[in-house]
Amino acid sequence: MTKFSLALAAALLAALASAGPLAAQAAFSALARVLPEQSFSADRGDALTVEIALTQGVPYRVYILDAPRRLVVDFREVSWQGMRPARLTASALVDRAALGQVPGGWSRMVLGLTRPLALKTAEMKSDPAAGTAKLALRLAPVSAGEFAARAGAPPAPPGAPSLPPAAPARTPRDPAAPLVVMLDPGHGGIDTGARAETLKEADLTLTFARELKERLVRTGRFKVFLTRDDDVFVPLETRVSLAHQQRADLFISLHADALAAGRASGATVYTLSDTATDIASQKLAERHNRQDLLVGLDLSAQDDTVALVLMDLARLDTAPRSENLAEALVRGIGDSGTRLSSRPNRGSGFSVLKSPDIPSVLIELGFLSDARDLEDLQSARWRARLAGGIARALVVWADQDAARAQLLRN
Repeated sequence: MTKFSLALAAALLAALASAGPLAAQAAFSALARVLPEQSFSADRGDALTVEIALTQGVPYRVYILDAPRRLVVDFREVSWQGMRPARLTASALVDRAALGQVPGGWSRMVLGLTRPLALKTAEMKSDPAAGTAKLALRLAPVSAGEFAARAGAPPAPPGAPSLPPAAPARTPRDPAAPLVVMLDPGHGGIDTGARAETLKEADLTLTFARELKERLVRTGRFKVFLTRDDDVFVPLETRVSLAHQQRADLFISLHADALAAGRASGATVYTLSDTATDIASQKLAERHNRQDLLVGLDLSAQDDTVALVLMDLARLDTAPRSENLAEALVRGIGDSGTRLSSRPNRGSGFSVLKSPDIPSVLIELGFLSDARDLEDLQSARWRARLAGGIARALVVWADQDAARAQLLRN
């Protein structure tokens, strides 16, 4: 073995050991198991393909490290039992593989790279019939300088490690205090959302969220937080957790989607519903909820387990308040002169609306698939008019909501 190979082997082991000692396989209770015969690495021209098959989908993250060059994939609780590292070194672009567990219920795979490669695509697909999942990675050559610039571990894997601590129990709010609003710019990071030419939904929603925040703060009635203030990926459950952490009184998710089939235009306000009010709503809900699976966080099992409880809790108090909020927003957006969709108040099953104790709505600002909406979304004047309509609607709703609460107390 060459000195380089020895150094690389030591680095691979260090990458696993850096987060703590390796856990014994027998003592490890994994959510998923690797399917060795369906897992491999292979050359595709000058690109590298890596596929890891699992008994079920789990959260994951992918990144590259330099000196020496290596690819690192972290999984949420995967058992490597039966997986031979040699299956991952069949490619000429991979000369070493290491597998193990790290503390906190996470598992790690490290592949030594023989040349600078950068991640081009990462996709986890599930087989609904078998319940299995497969993570497919594709890496393509880059310069040594670009590799070094991209190298580095993200702060934490998506999911549990990055979740904020639990919020303290709610206490009655001071009626004179500003309402806390959590604005949620949809998508971000590897999840760009819808696209139209060079425009990304993630960028448009973030721009509008920042402008709306400024408009709301200027009223003196609201304290505003954003689930993200940069082009970063935030898992769906983290977005809701951030709202709870800030003890938000309102949660407003912002999107600007595109529909491949059928025409859709104008602003639409969604509230939580057991079933979509129409096929378009259902397709949008499926797309939004699937984004986390594509980048590594599948919340479908959790939603299936707790959805009925959340729905029942929501309907007791929060659902009517959310409906009133949606109605106020539709009126405010319409009064601002902003075009509304043909059915501006709809219900659907978006995961970000499932908080049982925070009135929540999702606003489709417009559709990138509609030429007029696309032009409007890029207009600062149009966005200012829409933000003004939303701000006025929230003031009206806040006053009416406080009056209803007072009647209930009396």
